[in-house]
Amino acid sequence: MTLPFIPFNKPYLSGRETRYIEEAVRSGKISGDGVFTRRCHTFFEAQFGFHKALLTTSCTDALEMAALLLRIQPGDEVIMPAYTFVSTANAFVLRGARIVFADSSAEHPNVDAEALESLVTPRTRAIVPVHYAGVACDMEAVQQVAARHGLAVVEDAAQAIGSRYKGRFLGTFGELAAFSFHETKNVTAGEGGLLAVNDPQYAERAEIIREKGTNRSAFFRGEVAKYNWVDVGSSFLPSDINAAYLWAQLEQLDDIQQRRRHIWQRYEAALQPLRALGVGLPHIPAYATEHNHHLFYLVCRSLAEREALIKHLAERQVLLVFHYLSLHRSPYYTAEHDGRALPWADHYADHLVRLPLYYELTPELQDRVIEGILTFYQYR
Repeated sequence: MTLPFIPFNKPYLSGRETRYIEEAVRSGKISGDGVFTRRCHTFFEAQFGFHKALLTTSCTDALEMAALLLRIQPGDEVIMPAYTFVSTANAFVLRGARIVFADSSAEHPNVDAEALESLVTPRTRAIVPVHYAGVACDMEAVQQVAARHGLAVVEDAAQAIGSRYKGRFLGTFGELAAFSFHETKNVTAGEGGLLAVNDPQYAERAEIIREKGTNRSAFFRGEVAKYNWVDVGSSFLPSDINAAYLWAQLEQLDDIQQRRRHIWQRYEAALQPLRALGVGLPHIPAYATEHNHHLFYLVCRSLAEREALIKHLAERQVLLVFHYLSLHRSPYYTAEHDGRALPWADHYADHLVRLPLYYELTPELQDRVIEGILTFYQYR
């Protein structure tokens, strides 16, 4: 008998998504900033304490808005980890910035905060920490460096909805923060994102940039008689159909997070024996007082071992996947990198593998994943 295939990810469905989408369609307002978009904005501001929340078509767009808001110019430098998704860098490269890549920590894939100070130059404008797997970076250390040098902080919190640093929600530390609601995230709009504006000085201009460089939002609030082209911008608004889908997910956020926690903790308990073999499991620093259990990963002992493990599980109808390739070694940016070795970023690029983790992963299916991994290492 053929075993059922276990995917890496399966988008959560609350059951209300199609009902809310129909409501949005019947309302006659399916473009941006409709009823469901406003509900989402209110939820994020009330639940997480953002000064202003603005839905975007993707986390990539939210990051691009952040670069525009900071008025990043050619020749400016932006510090970020090399172990991240290309969107983190692209948002600032599009404005002409030079990316200064930082290494990851030996303990976890997040940026090594102790290395940031040495990377600051007179051209540095911003630091972009990435909360990998929904686990907080050391935000006090990041903010201290930023404060000493007058730098902006933009949190790439794509994976970190609901996670905290010392009890405080991620996305509230930087002047700006970006979240993702891609189908692989804990809550999804299919494609979607959020720009969290925490520094009030950016709030009005964020609305303008998001609305093609016009003051259209102010017009609809009755604050101006007509709207005009007043700044640079683009079309960063998602359809209210996307927001309707997202709203159905946000209503179930606590349930989703609890279910993911249960699955994550089962992995952690069952795979503990691998530590004695030198295989890495996720390290959660003490300051990451609560994380959203977005990913569970292993850090294999070699690239060859990771490839063999992926093959071993694939033969058992289980999909394991690796993650980022170090951006400083990418075909596009290698020539622009300053040549510094970033060994831990490369280590995670070559050794880290992600396990299936989604709401509908039953204990029986998860046990198949666990058994496949333990069987693999029994013979290594």
